[in-house]
Amino acid sequence: MSDERWIWGIGLATASADGTILDAWFPEPQVGRLPLGFDPAIPPAQLEQLAVPDDRRGVTVNTLAIEVDLDAPPSSTPDAYLRLHALSHRLALPNTLNLDGIFAHLPNVAWTTAGPMHPDDLTRLRPFLLRDGIQVQGLDKFPRLLDYVTPPGVRIADASRVRLGAYLSPGTTVMHEGFVNFNAGTLGSSMVEGRISQGVVVGDGSDIGGGSSIMGTLSGGGAHRVSIGRRTLLGANAGIGISLGDDCVVEAGLYVTAGSKIVLADEAPRHDGSLPSVKGAELSGRDGMLYRRNSLTGAIEAVRRTGVGVTLNEALHA
Repeated sequence: MSDERWIWGIGLATASADGTILDAWFPEPQVGRLPLGFDPAIPPAQLEQLAVPDDRRGVTVNTLAIEVDLDAPPSSTPDAYLRLHALSHRLALPNTLNLDGIFAHLPNVAWTTAGPMHPDDLTRLRPFLLRDGIQVQGLDKFPRLLDYVTPPGVRIADASRVRLGAYLSPGTTVMHEGFVNFNAGTLGSSMVEGRISQGVVVGDGSDIGGGSSIMGTLSGGGAHRVSIGRRTLLGANAGIGISLGDDCVVEAGLYVTAGSKIVLADEAPRHDGSLPSVKGAELSGRDGMLYRRNSLTGAIEAVRRTGVGVTLNEALHA
């Protein structure tokens, strides 16, 4: 097996009083195996200085060093966190590493402004949190990306809207109402004002409009992983359950799923004068398509379009 299918990292793990590992932070994960001769018992000095207990949250912090086979499923909480770090550090593209069963290795955590803590300890320790001005920001299995990784060349208007495990390429802007889940993200400069669900990737130069939605696979919506090509616009409040190719446009407010009946508006009429139609799945991934709603009949229509799609504001994404 190639060493390129391995990731290793040295970091810190936070554990609650009952021994539950709450999270793991790897400042500089690397592709490959742990170096020969490396002694995990001798961590870098800067990490050793941070490995101290925090009685306010009822946690201890310890150093650790692990390596992960990306083709095998996660086997522990630190293993799961290293995979999420690999995605957000751009060491692995979405959908290229094994995440089977990852939820079982991610405990539900109370995320505070001072770091993670066990939810069961919140009531007991709340007076100490209040005394020190520590606020609880959420209860979830996934933390915020920016609490662990600072992706170069990226703008994120609201840190709570991007999870650790998101893959954001340089030039990406995630506006206040944008959302990017783990194992999803952008493959180039993109404007994100809508929701990019788990497993979804967006190509260079594309615009995910405000309030728009892209189907993922976490909620039983099927096995197809939706992707969006380059220079494609998903209009405001629109949504898709099919993939879009390059230079496509989905009209604002229009939702196109695999089962949607779509009229091919620029095809020759049939013998009875009606226009041919297909299910959305048959157009999935096709380049140069405009999807729109007929204002008179209400039918979803697809027409071929020529030229390039949207052009992002270069100054905004520089």
